[in-house]
Amino acid sequence: MARAILIVLDSVGCGGAEDAAAYGDEGADTLGHIAQACIDGRGDREGLRHGPLALPNLARLGLAHACEASTGSPLAGVAKPVIPTGQYGYGVEISQGKDTPSGHWEIAGCPVPFAWGYFTALENSFPPDLTAAIIREGALPGILGNKHASGVGIIDELASEHIRTGKPICYTSVDSVLQIAAHEEHFGLERLYALCRTVRVLVDPLRVGRVIARPFVGSEETGFSRTGNRKDFAIPPPDETILDRLAARGRSVVTVGKIGDIFAHRATGEEVKRFGNAAMFEAALEALERLPDGGFCFVNLVDFDTEFGHRRDVPGYAAALEAFDAMLPRLEAALKPGDLAVITADHGNDPTWPGTDHTRENVPILAFGPDIAAGSIGRRASFSDIAATIGQWLGVGSVGPGRAW
Repeated sequence: MARAILIVLDSVGCGGAEDAAAYGDEGADTLGHIAQACIDGRGDREGLRHGPLALPNLARLGLAHACEASTGSPLAGVAKPVIPTGQYGYGVEISQGKDTPSGHWEIAGCPVPFAWGYFTALENSFPPDLTAAIIREGALPGILGNKHASGVGIIDELASEHIRTGKPICYTSVDSVLQIAAHEEHFGLERLYALCRTVRVLVDPLRVGRVIARPFVGSEETGFSRTGNRKDFAIPPPDETILDRLAARGRSVVTVGKIGDIFAHRATGEEVKRFGNAAMFEAALEALERLPDGGFCFVNLVDFDTEFGHRRDVPGYAAALEAFDAMLPRLEAALKPGDLAVITADHGNDPTWPGTDHTRENVPILAFGPDIAAGSIGRRASFSDIAATIGQWLGVGSVGPGRAW
C-alpha cells in the first residue's frame, strides 16, 4: 500500500495571484524576487551566501517551470531542465485571506468558506471590551502594545517594560491573528500558554484565525530573542480534511512542526515539534522511516516565513531555500516504491515587499516518487487539489472540492 508525505514550505509563494490587487499585493512574487535579488547582489551576505540562487534539486523536480507558469517570467538565474523529473504546477487559493490556517486548510481539502476577523486599526488595535476581557480573565495588571507590529521589533521595544510591569505584549498584523509575547522566565511559559487559551475563547466570536504565544528570553544587557516554544491556538477547520479522512480509516498520521496547532490538534496523529527547518526535516525523515503502509506525514517548515519573510531578510531567505534544496536528495532516497512526496506552500511572504506581512500569491506544487510519472500538472484551481490527489493515492477517496491530477 502507498504512503505519502506532504511538505509545506511556509510562505514560499510563486507570485501571480489573480486577486493579489485586492490584498494590496499585485506584483508580489516571493521566489521570483528572491531569485532576481540574488542576481543583483541583494541576496549576498558575507559568510552566508553569494551569487545566483542555487536550487538544482528543486529545479530538477520542476520548480522553475512551475514559477514561470504562474508568473509568465523565468526564475532568474535558476537553470530550467528541458524535462523535469517530477510533476510540477502551481496552485491558486480560493479561500479568503492570506494566512497560515486558510492556506493549510485548503491544502488539506477544506477551503475557508467565511471571512476572517481582523484588527484593522494600526494603533489601539483591539476593541476596548476585548482588551478589558483579556485583562480581567487573564488576571493581568494590563497589556502592552495593542497595535500592528513586527514580532521582533515589538519585543525589542517593550520587553524591558514587560519584565518591570508584568504586562504581556499583545499585538497583531494584517493577518487574522492576536499574538502575545512574554518572557519565559519572568512571566512563565505555561502561564503564557494558559493566557493564550483564555484569549482564544474570547476571540472566537470575532473569527480570529489564531492566537499565538510568542515566548522570548534575554535581558537588557544581553538582548532579547524569541525561542522555539511558540504555540499557535487556532480555530478548527469547519469541514473534513485529509487528516480527518485518514483518522476515520484508522491510518497512521505523523504531523511535524506546527501542523498540530494549525488544525487545532484534530486528527493530527503523532505530533512532532522541533526548532528550525533542518531539525524538522530530520524529524520528517525519521517519521517516514517508521511510517507504515497507508500512512501520511504532514510537515510544515516555518523558518522561511518567521525568520526571513516577516523580517524582510532576502539573503537569509535565499540561504534557507538553498539549505532545503541540499537536503532534498535524502528525502528522495527515503521514498519506497509506491510513495508519493508533495512539496508546496501556503501563501507568499515576499521579503522585497513593503511591510512585514504575508503576500497573496500562487504556490508551487511539486510531486515526485519512485513510481510518479514526470510532467506538468498545470494550473490547479484550488490548493485542495493536493488533498484530493493524496486521498486518491492513499486509497481513501478524494477529499474536499478539489480535483486530483
